Amino acid sequence: MSRTVGYVVGLLMILLGLIWIAQGSGYFPYPSSSFMINQSIWVLWGGIMAVAGIAVTVIISRLRR
Repeated sequence: MSRTVGYVVGLLMILLGLIWIAQGSGYFPYPSSSFMINQSIWVLWGGIMAVAGIAVTVIISRLRR
């Protein structure tokens, strides 16, 4: 059960990071009033979030039952 929760959290972190990267770079301008659009700092934060999500997923996959 806890491994499943870990995988879900890791994948959500990756997805959120990719959305932040897309908004920060201007490829995903939704909603149009978002403060994140074309702001390069969100590309950095999104990259950090995506890498952290990958790390969570890898750590969870290596845990023993």
